[in-house]
Amino acid sequence: MSTELPAVAPEVLAEAVESLTARLRKKLDAAIESCGADATREADGSVTVGFGEDAVVTLTPGPEGTVTRAEQAVCSCLLAPRCLHRTAVLGAAPLADAPLDPDPSPDAEQPASAAGPLPVPGGGGSGGPGEPEPSQASPGSPEGPPAAGSPAAEPARAPGASRAAGFPHDPGAPAAAPEAPAPAKPLTASQTAAAAALWQAAAEALAAGVTAGGAVVQAELLRAAHTARLAGLPAAEAAALRVVRGLRAARERRAGQRLADLTGVFRALLHTTALLAAGSADPALTGTSRRAYTPGGSLQVYGLCREPVLSATGYGGVVTHLLAPDGAHYSVADVRPGGLARARGAGSASVALGGATLDHAGLSRGGLRIVGATVSPEGRLGAGRSVKATPLRGTPWTGEPAAALFARPAAEAVAGQLAAGSEESEPALLGCDVTVVGAVGEHLVVREPHEDAPLLRLLPAHPHPELPHAENLRKLASYPGLALRVLGRPDLDRAATLRPLAVGPVPGAEYTLRLPEEWLGRADLGYDRLQGAHFPHPSTTPAPAPAATPDLQDPLTDSPLWRTRRLLETGIAGGRRAVAEAARADGPVAAYGPLRRAGLTAAAELATALAAEADRRPRDAFGRLSDPSADGYARAWLAAATHLAAAERLLVAASWAATR
Repeated sequence: MSTELPAVAPEVLAEAVESLTARLRKKLDAAIESCGADATREADGSVTVGFGEDAVVTLTPGPEGTVTRAEQAVCSCLLAPRCLHRTAVLGAAPLADAPLDPDPSPDAEQPASAAGPLPVPGGGGSGGPGEPEPSQASPGSPEGPPAAGSPAAEPARAPGASRAAGFPHDPGAPAAAPEAPAPAKPLTASQTAAAAALWQAAAEALAAGVTAGGAVVQAELLRAAHTARLAGLPAAEAAALRVVRGLRAARERRAGQRLADLTGVFRALLHTTALLAAGSADPALTGTSRRAYTPGGSLQVYGLCREPVLSATGYGGVVTHLLAPDGAHYSVADVRPGGLARARGAGSASVALGGATLDHAGLSRGGLRIVGATVSPEGRLGAGRSVKATPLRGTPWTGEPAAALFARPAAEAVAGQLAAGSEESEPALLGCDVTVVGAVGEHLVVREPHEDAPLLRLLPAHPHPELPHAENLRKLASYPGLALRVLGRPDLDRAATLRPLAVGPVPGAEYTLRLPEEWLGRADLGYDRLQGAHFPHPSTTPAPAPAATPDLQDPLTDSPLWRTRRLLETGIAGGRRAVAEAARADGPVAAYGPLRRAGLTAAAELATALAAEADRRPRDAFGRLSDPSADGYARAWLAAATHLAAAERLLVAASWAATR
């Protein structure tokens, strides 16, 4: 499109699609693909899209930059507002996230960046479920920042870190008593009904697949998602929006789109709605549309690194990760509209926290003493009027508290995260000392120096070519034998994979990085660009002989579980019919016999049941479907997907501990 269309509230699009006649609905997908070539931004901020000489559609976004009311989208044709032109333009525009509910408290605190929900760090312009994002991210990231209440909406805390009210104060100050978890309230009848309706819409979308999951199917999901939000189920709504964005990205064949990502978001939506419809009142399932910031007293935090944030709807910024002396993780975010330029520039933007005279580059290598701190449960620092902050001298990674992050092997740290963390939560940061082995495909292969350490794969934390992540890793790969200290986030969807955010020299090593003194012993891979002067000089420090590049073994790829994965992704791509046709072509014995022979009997049985359910289409004497519901198919698909996710998570855990 020549001009980017403003984001549209999901309920506005759903209402527009519902108002169309059946004849116009059949033409909607083609109209969406062809509209927008003549989009023009007017002087008053509105965007017009012409449809020849017949009609002109005008979108007039509100102060927040989104179309949130039906009257903000008008068409000049005689059929308006129930016309194809208006609905096609709304369908071509990106989806807006639901706004955060205001905190009714008069002393409500705001996060350090009051720009709306925080996108997944590293997620963005090219990725996440349904987007060409890293999904990062996923996590991840969809067309916009994750809605509040979704697990990916905030940076993750380290396992075992205390909650906001329980963070220790500075020495000499008493520590607050830890909060007791609030008892879960039972779901209301309207909530269970909304969850059941969203389950049915999700089941129909799953049965349709990407090929048939056009604007009409997506609109049904959006309408059910809006009903879920009105019923007080923001987490279910957020999951539905991720599915719709994933369907859009897959149908548009956006670069970097993976069926595995869309499979994951479908599984999350079906799992959430199934439990809610059954009456489960787990707060993690219902979610919350408002971040609760609680008093944290006086805090002393030190910078670890900066991480660029980029979302596909134009949000950009930075998250600076901080660490307290007691090991608790915090973060300061600055995320606003602005896209790539904002993400690149925010790394040196001023920190809006308690009047501190620091930018994010300085904070990542410095520290803060905060009085009257407010903290979200995820460790995000608030910037209320009562917060006061004073800059502190930073500490290198070799000193406390950062040194504790590098004190134990990466495999041990990941095992702790897998045991204590939620599958949906973002992995916590971990540190390790490694030696560069070389490049294998897209991976930088490294190994920890201790005995029996597995080979680790390093991948860019964000794949956007304008960010220096990938370039820095390529330069590191050209120095086999280089000793590195790495701080990153494990990718728990891949075998022994770490996505580094920053690197530094290993204390006492000769063949290691030579960073400028002002960098305080680390380079942020998303902002700092490694140059030749930062590497050891070959004439003064000869490099060790490079080891032969190993043949990396991927237990996820080598396992016969790929057969189940292929079946699930076939259903995502082609819908129920594609699963049935694939099962008839291969036959259950040939397709799933290898699973049984490998001892994966449960996987074989679940895959067989899914194929049988997909092919079960009973008809009456007149050839009409006697049971058109997709409920049984969705339950069979969810059972197989849940088992596969659990099995693959065990394989990932084993890959971190295995010796190569």
